[in-house]
Amino acid sequence: MIYQSTRHNHETATASQAILRGIAPDGGLYTPTSIPSLNVPLHELATMSYQEVAFIVLRAFLTDFTDDELKECITQAYSQHNFDTPDITPIHSIGNKHYLELFHGQTIAFKDMALSILPYLMTVAARKNNSNKKILILTATSGDTGKAAMAGFADVPNTKIIVFYPKGGVSPIQEKQMVTQTGENTHVIGITGNFDDAQSAVKRMFTDTQLAETISEKGYQFSSANSINIGRLTPQIAYYVYAYAQLIKSGKIQAGDPINIAVPTGNFGNILAAYYAKEMGLPISTLICASNKNNVLTEFFQTRRYDKNRPFYVTNSPSMDIVLSSNLERLVFHATGNDAEKTAELMNELAHHGCYTIDEQIAHHFSNIFADYADESDILSSIKHSFDTHHYVIDPHTAVADIVTDRYIQKTQDATPIIIASTASPYKFPRSVMDALGENDTTDDLILVDKLEAYSHISQPQAVLAIKDAPIRHQSVISVEDMEKSVLNCL
Repeated sequence: MIYQSTRHNHETATASQAILRGIAPDGGLYTPTSIPSLNVPLHELATMSYQEVAFIVLRAFLTDFTDDELKECITQAYSQHNFDTPDITPIHSIGNKHYLELFHGQTIAFKDMALSILPYLMTVAARKNNSNKKILILTATSGDTGKAAMAGFADVPNTKIIVFYPKGGVSPIQEKQMVTQTGENTHVIGITGNFDDAQSAVKRMFTDTQLAETISEKGYQFSSANSINIGRLTPQIAYYVYAYAQLIKSGKIQAGDPINIAVPTGNFGNILAAYYAKEMGLPISTLICASNKNNVLTEFFQTRRYDKNRPFYVTNSPSMDIVLSSNLERLVFHATGNDAEKTAELMNELAHHGCYTIDEQIAHHFSNIFADYADESDILSSIKHSFDTHHYVIDPHTAVADIVTDRYIQKTQDATPIIIASTASPYKFPRSVMDALGENDTTDDLILVDKLEAYSHISQPQAVLAIKDAPIRHQSVISVEDMEKSVLNCL
């Protein structure tokens, strides 16, 4: 399979090359021009482990990796050492809603599902392409990617990782996880801006040829751990396929029955993975795109206009505090019929004017996407309702998806089973959860963690216990303008 830049027909790469580069030189995203089929009968999926399903998905997309290479990467990534349950991504069912728990990895967020395997894929990719450069991972994070990426790459030979995060724009637990990260090759830097500022600056550095020459002279080449890297995105497809398999196995559906999938959405990578699962042949009827108060995606799918010229809100679902959703570019590319020239034109409008509008023909491609958003009071109400009614504690991002799912059902009366991507442990956002439960009487999030445990009778995960007494290792805070200088200082 060949991957093509979303902005130029002749900018192509193999899977391993695309993983190594992270982003195309023209600023586009490496994207498959055709989506492979699952090539496995759906009823057979129900007999497979997570590792076996991941192999089927990755073998279909990463075609210049050998079977043995992929199996070794999968075995290393999805071991019991890295996850606290043999199911890897268990499902909690409440009626017709099935919460896909993606937070049982080392950093208790869904990013673990892909970032546990990306270092292994990248190491193999470097070997396959005879790269004599060390890999410099540059990543902007809205809270979860940073910690998961560093946990994956910490002390991996011939790599260095630099994570930029918005100071004051992540939860205290998220920040503590990042700034206590060990590993001689890890660097965490706060910026006096928001996630979009950090992400835009990182993407500019990737396409800065002079900077690339400078780091090359120092023995490095750039790559990314964000979902703009196809090696981050493709492993996420696997958990949707495995979720369908679990529903068959538990008798909730029969093989071939349709499902809907609801995803709390910021940078659009997680829901794009569900879209690819649908294109591979998984019987998904509707994708439910759930946003928070930064509802740029809701507006786009309802009006065909993407406009980032809007207020930026810091909310109680901070991982979704994004108004520049990078992975939407891949969906737009597919919707134009893989027209790189048209996609580049739209992205140029976005860069220069902050907005673009697609025509009805392109928008028709999105007819199976339902989009809505939830505000902060909705989120708190949803968390409380889930606990009071079902004694099930959800985090603020999962609550966003829960709210929009209920609105979809109310509007359509659709009785199709719905998988809700539960993207983080409630322990990652104890302040919001305890606010919702009416038990927030302290400014110390680590005390709130203990209160949440006592209130919910759900044990604290090791990821939280590990940071309580961990020393702060990373304290830098800089302006956006100083990001490039900080990269060179880290080298």
